[in-house]
Amino acid sequence: MTTQSRRQWLVALGTAAAGVPLVAWATRESEVPAGAFAVQKSDAEWRAALDDNAFRILRRSHTERPYSSPLNDDHAQGVYSCAGCGRRLFSSDAKFDSGTGWPSFTAPLDGAVGTRVDRGLLMVRTEVHCAQCGGHLGHVFSDGPRPTGLRYCINGGALRKEPA
Repeated sequence: MTTQSRRQWLVALGTAAAGVPLVAWATRESEVPAGAFAVQKSDAEWRAALDDNAFRILRRSHTERPYSSPLNDDHAQGVYSCAGCGRRLFSSDAKFDSGTGWPSFTAPLDGAVGTRVDRGLLMVRTEVHCAQCGGHLGHVFSDGPRPTGLRYCINGGALRKEPA
């Protein structure tokens, strides 16, 4: 267990014991190493380039409310790109209706995304981020349909749709 993980666990135990909500711990920012991605911007530059929702999702690892993104019901052909840097991430050919309230895909485009362990919300999940800017996109789960068996559950606010 890393020092950061131990610290988060101790804070969670302490706040739970004190009856304080775990909001601060559950909404922690992603731990992205400086210089790890090709696109680097300061917080001020990201804030200027993104709307509030996209900033909270991509740069602060928040999650939008289910069924709040118009992209959830978008079934037209095209490519979904990162709202932060424009990298092409998912094809509409891989999109499916998961019934979860978020745009879902069976697979990303080659080399488009990366993953890391997310220990927020008192559980362990696999976070999905843009391979070019490190922006938080959502999570991947192993309950998807064939051919991959994966469900990339992605925040619509982290995406921009490019029509075919």
